[in-house]
Amino acid sequence: MRIKPLPPMNSLIVFEAAARHESFTQAAHELSVTQGAISRQIRQLEEYLGKDLFVRANRNISLTLTGQQYYQTIYRALLDVAQATGEIKKWQGEQEITVATTNAMAALWLLSKVAEFQQQHEEVDLRILASDQVTDYRRLDCDIALFYCRLPPDNMKVTPLFPEEVFPVCSPAYLAGGQPGRSHENSLSRTLLYLDESQRDWLSWEDWFEQVGLAPVTPRNRININNYPMLIQAAINGQGVALAWGSLVDEYLETGALVRPLDVVLRTPANFCMLEPLNRGVVPSSVKLFRQWLLEQLPGQVGGKGLPERVGW
Repeated sequence: MRIKPLPPMNSLIVFEAAARHESFTQAAHELSVTQGAISRQIRQLEEYLGKDLFVRANRNISLTLTGQQYYQTIYRALLDVAQATGEIKKWQGEQEITVATTNAMAALWLLSKVAEFQQQHEEVDLRILASDQVTDYRRLDCDIALFYCRLPPDNMKVTPLFPEEVFPVCSPAYLAGGQPGRSHENSLSRTLLYLDESQRDWLSWEDWFEQVGLAPVTPRNRININNYPMLIQAAINGQGVALAWGSLVDEYLETGALVRPLDVVLRTPANFCMLEPLNRGVVPSSVKLFRQWLLEQLPGQVGGKGLPERVGW
């Protein structure tokens, strides 16, 4: 829907300068136009609004009450436009790179690693854009995107980074507090952590049980969370068992913050992928550096990581 009513945009720029200086002369000097041009723009704006914005007394001007209120609004609006424009212009240089990814990928995998890249390449400025609401990868305003892909998106250069491996995880304390036993029912029957149903790109517990060929478990308790990093933190805190994606919890398994109550891993044809625009012309050197560094960070498959000695079935 068209935004309206809007006065001529140039008249708003003129008004902001004249109101800030309380002088048509100084506004004309700032904008490199004549004082007469400033007066005409202000008069046109006042006629459009049907209100006087300035009190004119001899050679002096001052804002009316309406003018004061209007100035505060216009100043904030133009400041927002200037800041947004500056952000875009800032990220257009040879030594900058913008990476788009999900909140989970950013929080659980990427952020812990980029400090190393920045130490190696201090001249490169890095911006990370995290979003879970991407529907069209081609619309992403970035140099590189890191996303989970079941099917390769069209018109993008796709580099698979690591396969999808999904398995249950919990804290060591939570596992120790359960009933002894080797069946998956014993391990998963207390509290399961569920990712909210709106996150349908992620496998649900029902999907996982079906695809690994296990009878579904109805837990005594369940906790629903709509943010995957928060879900993993809940598992670390000992609040239940979560479904984990191997590449995203690799460090937690290595440190022992998380363990796997079952030696069961679902491997799907999907991958976490690096996506790059096709036909974007010359690739900046900063993007080449980050791309090469990223490919050197890839984790291996989960294997036996996180499996307590007593676990197995």
